[in-house]
Amino acid sequence: MENLITDQNRSVATFAITTLLKTGNEASVDRLMKQITGFMSEITDEFKVIVVDAIRSLCLKFPSKQAVMLGFLSGVLRDEGGFEFKRAVVEAIFDLVKFIPECKEAALSHLCEFIEDCEFTKLSVRILHLLGVEGPKTPTPTKYIRYIYNRVILENSIVRAAAVSALAKFGVNVADEQVKQSVRVLLTRCLDDTDDEVRDRSTLFLRVMDNEEAKHYVSDDSTYSLPALERGLVTYINDATDFDKPFNIAAVPKITKAQEEAERLRTKTLDLVSTPTISLGSTAVTSSGAVTPALSSVVSSGRGPTPNAGVDQQQVYAQLLQDIPEFAAFGPLFKSSVVPIELTESETEYVVRCVKHVFAEHIVFQFNCTNTLNDQLLEEVTIVMQPEVDDIGIVEVVNIPAPKLEYNNPGVSYVAFKKDDPDDYPLTTFSNTLKFIVKDCDPTSGEPDEEGFEDEYQVEDVELVTGDYILPTYIGNFTETWEQLGDENEVVETFALDKERAPSLKAACNSILDLLSMHAVEDTATPKSNTVHTLLVSGTCLGGVSVLGRSRMTFSATSGVAFELAVRSGNRSVSQVVIGAIA
Repeated sequence: MENLITDQNRSVATFAITTLLKTGNEASVDRLMKQITGFMSEITDEFKVIVVDAIRSLCLKFPSKQAVMLGFLSGVLRDEGGFEFKRAVVEAIFDLVKFIPECKEAALSHLCEFIEDCEFTKLSVRILHLLGVEGPKTPTPTKYIRYIYNRVILENSIVRAAAVSALAKFGVNVADEQVKQSVRVLLTRCLDDTDDEVRDRSTLFLRVMDNEEAKHYVSDDSTYSLPALERGLVTYINDATDFDKPFNIAAVPKITKAQEEAERLRTKTLDLVSTPTISLGSTAVTSSGAVTPALSSVVSSGRGPTPNAGVDQQQVYAQLLQDIPEFAAFGPLFKSSVVPIELTESETEYVVRCVKHVFAEHIVFQFNCTNTLNDQLLEEVTIVMQPEVDDIGIVEVVNIPAPKLEYNNPGVSYVAFKKDDPDDYPLTTFSNTLKFIVKDCDPTSGEPDEEGFEDEYQVEDVELVTGDYILPTYIGNFTETWEQLGDENEVVETFALDKERAPSLKAACNSILDLLSMHAVEDTATPKSNTVHTLLVSGTCLGGVSVLGRSRMTFSATSGVAFELAVRSGNRSVSQVVIGAIA
């Protein structure tokens, strides 16, 4: 394959180098990068883009080689090229900044040098935004301010406005008072700019810097979960009966910017082995080696901020349930189990896993069933769920069997319950029995007998717990929100975890987070001390009720962890339900 890099046909050579980049190991990176350096000057921009996209994936695959790849990217960034090529290089460096902390400062410095002589307004604006977000977090933020202010002096109005916004982030997010004062001086100079957008932004940010309550508009580290927001809006638009009420934005969970970036990294790494299609005249060579008619000169592998679309599991569940007529009227999905619950051992003849879906007034249990016996066919596979207490405030309304379970071909059964009181949070344990019709099969041909017989199979219990009604939610300012809720609906209890259940404060934090299904905020998930810690948690209860919790805990090597848990929300009954998850 490496011999093809020097092939006279540059299309073949490009395909060879990108294949090597995506299939090679860490030891071959240095050698490949040396070969690419001379290769880049011999190909057109469209092929350069493909090579840069391959290197972008390689950066995430082998982060220890970031210095070599950053050196290469910074070098080609100085070469001549069009917008698409430069954009591909800049996006690759963005990934290094966001996902490989060791090279953040070096990567930002290369971007600063690039915007000194950048002819593309869109790229300058994007880089300035990144500098405003990442620059204040570096040990020496002042070295980036000079590059940003140069853009105010030398660039067009669009770039100047972006530079003003970037400067404001330094003024708000850097703790050093001298830096804040310097930014004030620079923003004051911008008040005399010839463009009204630049003047307006300067005026706004100067006021923001002097107003503590307004600073969170610039420094807030939270964002809405976009898949959840999209799902909620689609459901709202499709249900015409909801138009007399405004869209409930409080029901959309918030996440940290770090969580958002972590999800982007996960989705990027899902498709590291994808290879773009390269045009070869009238035909194109695909990553599998097949030759097909060329649809275009280059089919891009994606160079946007998120090149590979990730899969939001809850969105998949929501769409799946919406397409089932029996569940279509249940409304928007509030929460689904993150991980399916194993109800059988993986080696048993029938493997069953359960996923819980919570709606405003309904709870749907999805049972994913697999038949591991090659001499049996199961038909009309139904789950019989029996709560341990009869009168718990829910009643079964739908039971959908799996039509048949062939050997190693999964099927799904559903059981849905409706709550008697929409504001109630029923908690119980269900015993579950698999009922079906068995037909013997020929293991070779798979042909089943015409006649079968009824049988049943007991599986593990399923619990409906408090955490099923709580969605982890991030908030930017815990103390302020805690005070706003007040102590009117506060519930406080004291608990203890023995040393076996909580051998450390970290283990206790994990247990509390699991039980409450809430999000640890202000970096309190990991204790800084071995003996004393305060855990701060946030969530949204079914119905859009915000819930906060504060757990003050101490650890003793002899007795384990003792902690006081205080819960506040807008509804006292919700606070009592949440604190009951620990009891």
